[in-house]
Amino acid sequence: MSDRENLSAPPTLSRIEQKTRKLDFKMASDHLTGSLLRTLASARPSSRILELGTGTGLSTCWILDGMNASSKLFTVDNDPTVAGVAMEFLSSDLRVEFFIEDGTQFLNRFAKNSIDLIFADTWPGKYHDLDNTLDLLAEGGLYVIDDMTPQQTWQESHLEKAEKLIHYLESREDLSITKLNWSTGIILCVKKAK
Repeated sequence: MSDRENLSAPPTLSRIEQKTRKLDFKMASDHLTGSLLRTLASARPSSRILELGTGTGLSTCWILDGMNASSKLFTVDNDPTVAGVAMEFLSSDLRVEFFIEDGTQFLNRFAKNSIDLIFADTWPGKYHDLDNTLDLLAEGGLYVIDDMTPQQTWQESHLEKAEKLIHYLESREDLSITKLNWSTGIILCVKKAK
């Protein structure tokens, strides 16, 4: 079995990738992460999904490809240039709302226990504001992060931050955690029911 064969990429993916390369944007999610996000979105019909770090929309298009008609995706990035690529190709989909603002402020838009799936692919919601982010998860809600194995884009101090994040997630008694040494290093957490 090859995990990279027959992924059935979303129709907009190749055009978004072309624009991503033109911008020389190096922080985009890979296909395996996207495939997982699509599967998780498919498993949560009529869900509210939060993406922290739109980037150029590569992971956004995978999430949308898995969502049903009654699901809603909220995605935020503070860089209008890269998020503009996502908006160019995906804003016609009424299931998604784009926000260009600071991620920390954006998190305040949502009530606790109101989100079914969170993909945190930027600093807010991953390396800071983590408790506020996890508070947004409904019972049974999913929290997903990638890039947890060393990446070429990491600065020297990043490995220590990643290790601290992993230890913190492992210490939380309200989460069930699976660490996948796959793709770019995925951590999948589920908020336990009380």
